[in-house]
Amino acid sequence: MDDEERSGRSPEQKRPCHETTSNGLRNGFHGPQTQSSAAGEESSSGGGSSSSGGGGGSHNGSSVEDLAGEVAGGQQAAYSVLSPAKRCRMQRRRMDSGRRNRPPFPWFGMDIGGTLVKLVYFEPVDITAEEEQEEVENLKSIRKYLTSNVAYGNTGIRDVHLELRNMTICGRTGNLHFIRFPTHDMLGFIQMGRDKNFSSLHTTLCATGGGAYKFENDFRTIADLELHKLDELDCLIRGLLYVDRVGFNGQPEGYYFSNPSEPDSSVKQPCSLDNPFPMLLVNIGSGVSMLAVYSKDDYKRVTGTSLGGGTFLGLCCLLTGCQSFEEALDMAAKGDSTNADKLVKDIYGGDYGRFGLQGSAVASSFGHMMSKEKRDSISKEDLARATLVTITNNIGSIARMCAVNERIERVVFVGNFLRINTLSTKLLAYAMDYWSKGQLRALFLEHEGYFGAVGAFLELLKMSDDL
Repeated sequence: MDDEERSGRSPEQKRPCHETTSNGLRNGFHGPQTQSSAAGEESSSGGGSSSSGGGGGSHNGSSVEDLAGEVAGGQQAAYSVLSPAKRCRMQRRRMDSGRRNRPPFPWFGMDIGGTLVKLVYFEPVDITAEEEQEEVENLKSIRKYLTSNVAYGNTGIRDVHLELRNMTICGRTGNLHFIRFPTHDMLGFIQMGRDKNFSSLHTTLCATGGGAYKFENDFRTIADLELHKLDELDCLIRGLLYVDRVGFNGQPEGYYFSNPSEPDSSVKQPCSLDNPFPMLLVNIGSGVSMLAVYSKDDYKRVTGTSLGGGTFLGLCCLLTGCQSFEEALDMAAKGDSTNADKLVKDIYGGDYGRFGLQGSAVASSFGHMMSKEKRDSISKEDLARATLVTITNNIGSIARMCAVNERIERVVFVGNFLRINTLSTKLLAYAMDYWSKGQLRALFLEHEGYFGAVGAFLELLKMSDDL
């Protein structure tokens, strides 16, 4: 496909998004904490194939034809007098018979990044009393452990507000949970898998991200587990498109900011990615990758930058002594970046009118730090804010140039750098709007950093015909 073909778009495709109104596991991971989940229900049609295992139902070798023959052969009367338990088993076999390739429970997808490990877990909620009775003890233990806690040890977190509820996948109804913990606790997670005898469940662990390669031998030698390794960008795109399609418990997955030129008063607005192609997908993790995506199977990595979320946190730890991403963002929210950055007005005394540069634009990030007097008066909060602005502006600038070069009008930002980071999302929205003179709108997604893990989860279920 040449550039002319790729740039040809229908009027619908030129809209950045479809606007809608809003309505209506041990080490390195502690005790149960309760927290309410996001309201609403979500259902995506499931199809495809299945295999019984763990809590996943049982078909005992019966086929659709066998069951149909029992009824069509004059045995309807006999069926009607069966006990409720037997009828339930027959109905379960009928439901499962067309899904013989469905993987056994538990269903996981993992994205092992440079800073965070992201894990998605499907919790079946349609388990019958018989299934629960037959469920092996370690499978039951894993399910209860993951779903009854919102914190695991000192660093593991289940993002309850992101839970996708009442989804139907591969013929089973359940909730999709989103869990994260720092990559430096990966060995603790693997040891937990060993202690819970995870390898006895004969499940496949689908994993993506660089850590799927880095920790592959540890999974094998410590927990006797084999990883099915997947390309992280394939998983990212597949997971993103899937979650956007099913929505967020009845609400759109996407959003943008109205009035982006006034960040202090801009308001978050929901939207869906109708006709999403082409789009520039900016994935901000430890580093940054920028992808031109023309279809679910046609994309290219345009460029990237090593200055990403890992850079922000690393510099903040160095400059301020903070210990976590949350602490760094909290400090940045209280700081003033102009005490560290040299602005256009600091050089010109005002705007640089010839080129449309406002006096408030940053001319030199950390430019004031050349002055000893300025260094002596700078606060840690100012340094954190300047670091955040520097990293965010750099990402926004590169993204805009890529969008222009690729002739793409839809720019979507994802990645864990944006988690609880309204400062950066509003800065990116402002940058896209300002530098494109209103032609580009920055779009964001609620499940920011989990799409790679979702893509790995979908790979586990790839035998299904209709997720």
